[in-house]
Amino acid sequence: MPGPAEGQGSVPLSDIAVDDELVAAAACGCGPGDEVVMPSLNFVAAASVIRHLGAAPVFCDVLGADDPNLDPVDLEAAVGPRTKAVVTLHYGGTPCDMDAVTAVAERLGLVVIEDAAHAPGAAYRGRACGSLGAAGCFSFFSNKNLPIGEGGMVVTDDAALADRVRLLRSHGMTALSWDQERGHAAGYDVLASGYNYRLDEPRAAIGLVQLGRLDAGNAARARLAALYRERLGGIAGLTLPSAARAPGTTSAEHIAVVVLPPGTSRAAIRAALAERRIQSSVHYPPIHRFSAFAGTAMRPLPRTDAIADRLLTLPLFPHMTGAQVHKVADALVDALAEHAPRSPAAEMARP
Repeated sequence: MPGPAEGQGSVPLSDIAVDDELVAAAACGCGPGDEVVMPSLNFVAAASVIRHLGAAPVFCDVLGADDPNLDPVDLEAAVGPRTKAVVTLHYGGTPCDMDAVTAVAERLGLVVIEDAAHAPGAAYRGRACGSLGAAGCFSFFSNKNLPIGEGGMVVTDDAALADRVRLLRSHGMTALSWDQERGHAAGYDVLASGYNYRLDEPRAAIGLVQLGRLDAGNAARARLAALYRERLGGIAGLTLPSAARAPGTTSAEHIAVVVLPPGTSRAAIRAALAERRIQSSVHYPPIHRFSAFAGTAMRPLPRTDAIADRLLTLPLFPHMTGAQVHKVADALVDALAEHAPRSPAAEMARP
């Protein structure tokens, strides 16, 4: 994978918690005048960090309702002469087509920054998500599969990139206060304008415990997601992102997303669920629709726009029960029966 320096052995940055994508993009050399291509269907932070570096986000489309991951063909179409990198996302924990992304990146000389915030424990063709680009970025926010409240992590097998991330995460200093306290350094130099992104010890300790629970939690999520697909898979007009996997590919099942039938009022469906004390959410309002990014997406994103107002996230967490899944599914079915648009023929047949 092209990057600032070619791989120099395995250097997992498991000890580094940071504002991960900002430091990863900075370490990969993204800066003023550069463009970074990414799907608009992601959390806004993915684009904000690129702007913080003086670079410009350029949005590409997704494949569609069956697969809300980025479209590698449109990714390539979005690349221009100033494109430095691509930020992928494994939407909902299901890996995107990294073979196709990698092929585009290698052909055009781009750095791949892998957004694996949804995908700790997921695998693509037998390889761990987060290990497939120049750098992989994880989130430890409280709603993630590996939650510790806040923070993130950058991983890479590029020794030079690892050193650069370590430098940037702590003010660009060559030695930390702890190094000086232990007598390992008498002073320090500052080599770059860095950041103050260090994980504190209590959260690190929580993270180690949560890491030991990750596989079991992901397995529980997979069982619950399978129940959702079984219960909702035959509902007319309702789309569940495909459970089909390439060989050796597994999902972290981070969120349970459905795509409502065209013309359905998502607000009405959410209100109906709330009446039955069922929380729902949206992942995500596309970045290009936010006021702060008006005019950023100068290219059409028809598939993103087609599903944006129909995305609905249902409850999913490892200690959820099968009975709770059925309760949510029943409530959604009832809400759709009441609020989903009817065909003209059906309307004429009503008394």
